[in-house]
Amino acid sequence: MIVLGIDPGSRRCGYGVVARERGRLSVLDSGVLVPGEGVVAERLAIILDGLTDVIARARPAEVSIEHVFAGVSPRSALVLGQARGVALAAAARAGLPVFEYQPCEVKLAFTGSGRASKDQMVRTARTLLGVEADLADEADALAIAVCHLARRATRLSLVRGRAADALSRLRPARRDHRTAP
Repeated sequence: MIVLGIDPGSRRCGYGVVARERGRLSVLDSGVLVPGEGVVAERLAIILDGLTDVIARARPAEVSIEHVFAGVSPRSALVLGQARGVALAAAARAGLPVFEYQPCEVKLAFTGSGRASKDQMVRTARTLLGVEADLADEADALAIAVCHLARRATRLSLVRGRAADALSRLRPARRDHRTAP
C-alpha cells in the first residue's frame, strides 16, 4: 500500500510518500514545495502543479491530509484552508480517496505524544524512517502518511474480526428522552 501524506500550506507544502509492504515502512519520496513570494493564487497554482507531479510519479493508492488547524489569525486559517483545497483538488483530479486526520492524532500515531514539537517530529522521521527532513513540513507529511497506514490497519482488522458489526449493534448507554417510547 502506497500513501501520500500532505501537510498543506500556502508558503510551504510538505509531502511524503510512504509504502507499507509486509509490515515494513519505506519512504519512496518526500520533500517540500516552496512556491515563493507571489500572490496567493500563483502560489496555489504552483502547489497544485507540484502535487500533481508527485501523484503522477508516486502513484499512491490513497491520500492523507491534516485537518485545518485554526491558529493565531483568521486570515492565516483562511489561506491554509485554500491550500488544503488545492491538495484535495489534486487528489480528486487523480481519482484518489482522501482521509483526514487531526494534528494531535497524527502526532500521537507518529511519536506517541499528541503534543509533540516540530523538533520531535523531525527526530522521529529520522529514527523511524531514516529520513533527514530539512523542514518540519516534510516530517509532518511523512507522519500524516504513517498515521493513515496505522489507522488503516486498525480499521481493516476491525472489519475482518467483525468487531465493527458488533459495535454497531451496541445500544447507547444513555437515551435521549425526546426519542424514547
